[in-house]
Amino acid sequence: MNPEFEQFQKTISNPFKFAFFKLVKLPASFVAGLRVGKLTSNEAVIIVKHNWLNQNPFRSMYFAVQSMAAEMSTGLFAVGQTYKRKPTVSMLVVGIEGKFFKKATGVISFTCKDGAAVESVIEACIQTGEGRTLACTSIGTNEEGEKVSEFIIHWSFKAKSL
Repeated sequence: MNPEFEQFQKTISNPFKFAFFKLVKLPASFVAGLRVGKLTSNEAVIIVKHNWLNQNPFRSMYFAVQSMAAEMSTGLFAVGQTYKRKPTVSMLVVGIEGKFFKKATGVISFTCKDGAAVESVIEACIQTGEGRTLACTSIGTNEEGEKVSEFIIHWSFKAKSL
């Protein structure tokens, strides 16, 4: 595992530091109310509560907020595994697929368990110097454990030359 991932994990797990990070780098996620529920090397959980600021006209969570939370659950691995890397690794979302199963109301948790796959792809990029893509899955569930949405986020990684 990238040793800097643990440092990144500690920073993100601190609610005040994460709030500052969101405010500076991802202000829409700050306004939408996204927060980290869990972050390990293999699993990331982003939690968002349905409220007036993130709702659609049908009184459920707006699809863009769900997409943002799903992307963040996959992106924390990418940011954590590229944090302070030498050579640096660029990353970019190149595609997104979403499916919706029921109204997203209450507290919704977006879980991604692709941490090991992200780490492996980034290591391969660094070793070979070639760009790689990876599809990561994030499942949104409500407080009852019912699936409300599922997203596949397609990431592209490329190691920059030294």
